[in-house]
Amino acid sequence: MSQPLVVLILSLLLGLQPLTTDLYLPALPALAAHFGTAPATAQLTLTALILAFGISQLLWGPLSDRIGRRRVLLAGVAGYTVAAIGSAVASSIEVLIFWRLLQGACMGAGTVCSRAIVRDLYAPVDGAKIMSKGLSGLGVAACLGPALGGLLGEAFGWRATLVALVVAGAVTLYVVWRYFEETLHEAHPAALHPATLARTAREIAVNRRFWVFSLLCTCSLGGLMSFLVSSSFIFIGLHGMSKAAYGLVLFSVSLFYIGGTLICRQALVRFGLQRTLLLGGALSLCGGALFAGLALAGVAGSWALIVPAWIYMMGHGCHQPCGQSGAIAPFPKVAGAASALTGFVMMSVAFAAGRWMGAHADGSGLPLIQAMVFWSLAVAFVAFICSRHTGSPATPR
Repeated sequence: MSQPLVVLILSLLLGLQPLTTDLYLPALPALAAHFGTAPATAQLTLTALILAFGISQLLWGPLSDRIGRRRVLLAGVAGYTVAAIGSAVASSIEVLIFWRLLQGACMGAGTVCSRAIVRDLYAPVDGAKIMSKGLSGLGVAACLGPALGGLLGEAFGWRATLVALVVAGAVTLYVVWRYFEETLHEAHPAALHPATLARTAREIAVNRRFWVFSLLCTCSLGGLMSFLVSSSFIFIGLHGMSKAAYGLVLFSVSLFYIGGTLICRQALVRFGLQRTLLLGGALSLCGGALFAGLALAGVAGSWALIVPAWIYMMGHGCHQPCGQSGAIAPFPKVAGAASALTGFVMMSVAFAAGRWMGAHADGSGLPLIQAMVFWSLAVAFVAFICSRHTGSPATPR
């Protein structure tokens, strides 16, 4: 496959995640009202999806090492599309949560294989550059999702936002079926054997580089999840935004994320990995400081949340390519398993962050500010630690 084709496939696979989480966010309050449920229960349609997304990767990763990336992708994306149909026609909040949970589990196949594909085809530093391009595509999906969701929700109701995910799944399935060629050079026949799984997990878990780079993208994602899970209720419910205007807010946030991935790609070429990590950490820290500073100064309103989020998301765009590619770099022969563990850690923390936001929601923006300050400090600290582990991956498998 040509590099542009690889980037396109990565963008489609990775883009399913922000579309699935962001597209229906403008309609989330209307969804809660339709089913007569509390915001915290409606948020389970997102947090349950995220949890299933993370756990499922523990299976998809080793399975892709055993039978190849292509078959896992076809099964996962097909399952995602079926679950999207179920979500769109759900008759109760409980049924919707079930289908969203299944949708998240199937979505894990695309994400875990995306990271593994990059490791199959490219050396670590080149992999970070390719991953940044794929994540730029994810950013485009994140830009389009909320704006499109807001328009669809205003014009046709909240179900239309879920129907759009059926279309996204079907398009991705066709592209994978038609154009994707297997990238696994050598199958691992014993990848699913319990003893092999235990040994592989142990070897990954004791690798220091794996943990510092996994924690980089994990902490950065914690801030994003905190923003996503609460922002619709704050901007629409508290500040009175329309669904379309809220969609434009998320569009702008995603644009800054794309800008961060572009900065990452240029910084890797000009300054190297170490300084790129420090730059991303500085952006995260600045975003958190602005959240805190504006709150302490008594500045309220939508812009006091939007502008700091822009800066934080630029840092997020730097952290994700470096963190995701750096975590699996030491494990070329079990990239699927390493990708799976990375994804599990990321989504477990994202789920916890979402649940914390739901439990502490008080009708104000204060819990979001507190969460963003915490995650900004955590990301900046981990980025500094990561910058000291930018040498050759240790003990490649």
